[in-house]
Amino acid sequence: MKPEPSKGLVLVVEDERAISDLLRLYLSREGFGVHVALDGPSGLAAARNLHPVAIILDVGLPGMDGTDVCRQLRADNDWVPVIFCTARDDEVDRVLGLELGADDYVTKPFSPREVVARVKSVVRRASNVKSGDGPLVLRDISIDPVTRRTTVAGQPLELTATEFDLLFHLVANPGRVFSREQLLSEVWGYAAVVGTRTVDVHVAQVRAKLGEASCIRTVRGVGYSAEA
Repeated sequence: MKPEPSKGLVLVVEDERAISDLLRLYLSREGFGVHVALDGPSGLAAARNLHPVAIILDVGLPGMDGTDVCRQLRADNDWVPVIFCTARDDEVDRVLGLELGADDYVTKPFSPREVVARVKSVVRRASNVKSGDGPLVLRDISIDPVTRRTTVAGQPLELTATEFDLLFHLVANPGRVFSREQLLSEVWGYAAVVGTRTVDVHVAQVRAKLGEASCIRTVRGVGYSAEA
């Protein structure tokens, strides 16, 4: 009997069968289960029914755009890690995807090994349990690294896995200024080839969610820090 995948199910929503078959092969080799959906509506249904550990989501899908799929998931309060992939190498598209709540972004043609590395990174961030004495508290913000819950003045704040780890990393080191390259390395877990614009967009998203409680300061020409 074939053993069950040990690392959880990855949902691949991709209408190009050659790409989805290649991703299935590489993800399976790494111990992930894989479910493939070929259009937007079936991808959204699979995400709701199968509860994957991560979703690889093509932007240009029949029936429903990948951006609309992601938008609907986030509206449903589903914060499963999402990696967008698209043939459009335009910064506007990348920024839009991140603003909709995606955790990462790759453009075609891509290396399947790179995509697998991104999947492993977002899954690790989403499931990572950090030890410590308890929640971190800064101003009205409380961040519990064990339950991965964040509250502002006692009210829950919904964050993606990447947004959570970005905020946690800054709050855990109050006053320390991190360059964008450092944040990519220490939070995302890979080199700056991804582009530092990714950091800027995620910081903007976290700030918008925190509202007046935001503790993130921009240090012009350097990077970001969390200030009390």
